[in-house]
Amino acid sequence: MPNDLEPESCIRLRDVRMDYPVPGRKGEAVRVLRGISLDIPDGRLTAIVGPSGSGKSTILLCAAGLERATAGSLEILGTDMLGLNARQRAAFRSENIGFIFQEYNLVSSLTVEDNIALPSRLAGRRIPRKKVVETMTRLGLVKHARQLPASLSGGERQRVAIARTVAHQPRIVFADEPTGALDVRSGNVVLDWLQALPAQGSTVLMVTHDPHAAARADTVIVIGSGLVHRIIPGGDARAVGEAVLAAQSADEESVLAS
Repeated sequence: MPNDLEPESCIRLRDVRMDYPVPGRKGEAVRVLRGISLDIPDGRLTAIVGPSGSGKSTILLCAAGLERATAGSLEILGTDMLGLNARQRAAFRSENIGFIFQEYNLVSSLTVEDNIALPSRLAGRRIPRKKVVETMTRLGLVKHARQLPASLSGGERQRVAIARTVAHQPRIVFADEPTGALDVRSGNVVLDWLQALPAQGSTVLMVTHDPHAAARADTVIVIGSGLVHRIIPGGDARAVGEAVLAAQSADEESVLAS
């Protein structure tokens, strides 16, 4: 079989729309996503970028099943997510999905080691301590094993969040602005690890506002006004930045024309 075949899609969105009700205005809603259709390839790092308010984080939340889309269809690993109830979706995420957010989402009263082991404990699948120590070693966290998150730097806390994901080896990792609160050096360490995850068996979908971070992806999806504006290859931060500016200009022209 040829090696240059396109990888299979592990996430499929078809005509996904997302409306949010306007507080205090019964029957009124703001349409954030206006018909998104995407195929996220298996075993790759894919980035989503776009102007502020374009709907990029909403796509990630819908794609992960954390927000239920108003209309359209969503399949993850061949499973119809909109056909599952809330409990079934939660069980599916626990089994297959990992999350890395800008806010780290660490439990302040637990040590680094316990934070890394927590998701498996909550899912009823205790992870061997050897695996946790192995993961901490790979991410340079062993010396912090008994420390609480408050004593760590931002970069160290984000590495704990990544270690928590790496230890459980989910099929898909969703990362929402994972470098947004970090300095350049710490951000590059985080991006190095996100780039390494596909080789370890995880597909990564990352939302970012940073063209340089997005350029580390295999594919970059540019969003504008709740629609896919362009899909371009990664590797060129300038091209990503220009595509985002073009999406922003298109958004502004659309507003002026309406």
